[in-house]
Amino acid sequence: MLRKLTIVLISAVFCWTALAFAPPVFAGDTVSFGSAIAAAPKPLADGQYPVQQATYNDADGEYSLMLLNTPRGASPAFNTQDLQMARLSDEDIASGATSYLKLDKGQAALYLTEDFKIEYVRNVTETQPNPQTGEPQTVIVRRESSFWTPFAGAIAGQMVANALFRPMYYVPPVYHSGGVMAGYGGVGRTYDSAVNSYQKRYNKPPAAVKNRQNLRTSGNLRNRSSNRARRAKGNKNRATGSGFGSSRLRQSKRLRSPGRSNNRFGSGMQSRPRMRSFGRRRR
Repeated sequence: MLRKLTIVLISAVFCWTALAFAPPVFAGDTVSFGSAIAAAPKPLADGQYPVQQATYNDADGEYSLMLLNTPRGASPAFNTQDLQMARLSDEDIASGATSYLKLDKGQAALYLTEDFKIEYVRNVTETQPNPQTGEPQTVIVRRESSFWTPFAGAIAGQMVANALFRPMYYVPPVYHSGGVMAGYGGVGRTYDSAVNSYQKRYNKPPAAVKNRQNLRTSGNLRNRSSNRARRAKGNKNRATGSGFGSSRLRQSKRLRSPGRSNNRFGSGMQSRPRMRSFGRRRR
């Protein structure tokens, strides 16, 4: 009984001490418990930013740029599907200019040297029945990577010289692995006109246009495919998601075989062995 009373008194003394020395809190003050929540990055202001690397994903036609010299608080990563491009003039290059992104009233334009390489991520899709509903759905089964130079030397004779140095919309050529894809598949002052230019040349829509439509009607399957790739760690054919060459993202039926966890939404969680309780009764 005396021991319990002593513990209660010591606890009361600690509580009183903490309250006595705590800083006062006034009305309107915000009390923060735990770590502070990181502030969202500021939107990128208009200006010119050197480009370190660029990636094009034909699943949705999005460009992902890694920029240098961004303002404090702004993210160096810039993603957009609305991107114009132009070639740097010889005078600019002679004066030391390098590839850069220009933002003007929210419009993004990428000014590139002739040999600037954009990583091209190709998404190979298949139509498969949905395991739950049986309805056909389009899924990404594999990703491949190559490089694309929109303003390689071969393009010079394809356009009026002055047009090269004006920001316009470019659609990549048909994907092929090995080597570097030079030039463009379609070009226009608007994205739709660039798509029409591509269709006239190849008699089919660009991969990004086709994938956007098919993946949209089948649901958000691109993210599910990424989850499957992360869940397949340890598999020799797991995807890297970047780099030159190809990476396999094929869905394995073994993931749904009896005796293994069947995670329908790609959570990647597996059943764990039951932990023994530390509170077992002593014999």
